[in-house]
Amino acid sequence: MALPQESKILIIGAGCFGISTAYHLLRRGFTDVTVIDRSEVLPAKDAASNDFNRIVRTSYADPVYSNLAKEAIESWKKDAADLWGDSYHESGVVLLESFGSAPGSYADKAYENDLKQGIRVRRLESQKEITQVFPPGITLSFRESRGHINYDSGWADAGKAIGLMTSKVASMGGKVIPGKAVKTLLRTNGKRTSGVECMDGSVFEADLVVIATGSWTPSAFPDLGLGEKCLATGQCAAMVQLSPKEANAYQSIPVVLAFNTGFYVFPPTENNIMKMAFHRGGYTHTVGGISTPRTLVSAENGLAVPKEILGEFREHFRNAFPELAEKPFSSTRLCWYNDTPDGDWIIGRDPDDPSLMFATGGSGHAFKFLPVIGRVVADVIQGSLSPDLARKFAVNRDFKDIDKSREGFNVPKELIIDQLCVAEDLAV
Repeated sequence: MALPQESKILIIGAGCFGISTAYHLLRRGFTDVTVIDRSEVLPAKDAASNDFNRIVRTSYADPVYSNLAKEAIESWKKDAADLWGDSYHESGVVLLESFGSAPGSYADKAYENDLKQGIRVRRLESQKEITQVFPPGITLSFRESRGHINYDSGWADAGKAIGLMTSKVASMGGKVIPGKAVKTLLRTNGKRTSGVECMDGSVFEADLVVIATGSWTPSAFPDLGLGEKCLATGQCAAMVQLSPKEANAYQSIPVVLAFNTGFYVFPPTENNIMKMAFHRGGYTHTVGGISTPRTLVSAENGLAVPKEILGEFREHFRNAFPELAEKPFSSTRLCWYNDTPDGDWIIGRDPDDPSLMFATGGSGHAFKFLPVIGRVVADVIQGSLSPDLARKFAVNRDFKDIDKSREGFNVPKELIIDQLCVAEDLAV
């Protein structure tokens, strides 16, 4: 059922899903769009979408995401002057797998989808060919790896982009209100959602409430029964501070993403920081039976990662750029995702409550779609999303598949607090 444009829309969460949804609704002529967020400062310090880099790639085994990512990248470039500024950096992305991977792997399917879309790609069948797409003078390893480079992809400064889109929403007439943690959903006759009450006692009435609270979704709304549909997982990242000379040598490298291990690494930022991370099952932090984000806001050492992962970072960094592998880590972060079992997003109305909608379940790969993901949500709100996509993202779908981009690394571990790293562990 499509909503009229004068309807009151309340979006909970000012991250990727929430702020993009507000933007697209305002573009379509909706006149009463409000975004609230628990954080006093936006973008929220501990939100997954507030980071200095995120991979932007079209290379997906699923053509739905390949097509959508191509559209997103077109916006990252075309709308730079009006919206994104210099958030997007088209460095290229090298996508790797083991040399002996069977035909039809995730990387192979991603390559085929890139070809079908006319993306500029090149097969890399050996260490020598991989070396050829990096700047001269850099020592590489990448033992027993093959893959391809996608020249039409790169990375985005996530925090900057979210901030710019938030400002754009406000300039378009949307209301963005920080410091509003939701206490409870308000119901009419105990069934239909009619708004929210916040922890400070304030009330927001709405014709439609959109829950876009990322990894906080299961713990913030435990009564909605999302336990089998999404899970908050902490994903590990580590940073290395390069010298100006080192940063200059590596500034033009492509992003590297190894599907066979989940390891990925970025070119250095303008502050000479090189970040690496894993796209895996990650870690859970169970509180009251529900995995709940543990961040720099909720814990003094909320940025610390498990000690066990530091050795893995060191090993994979050495296999990529051996000349940098002995540098100490300058910092770490647990970045919290809202994972679904199949890796597909949750975008749709509650089957039992047409006034309540979900836009969540980013599963670690939503940010690159910031320019267009709100369009998908707006299509649901207006009843124009294709039946195939509506089924793919439905709240009550059958979650029988697994996330193929993390195959072999899907199972999360429980976070053990006394085994988190301390400053001394970051040295070599």
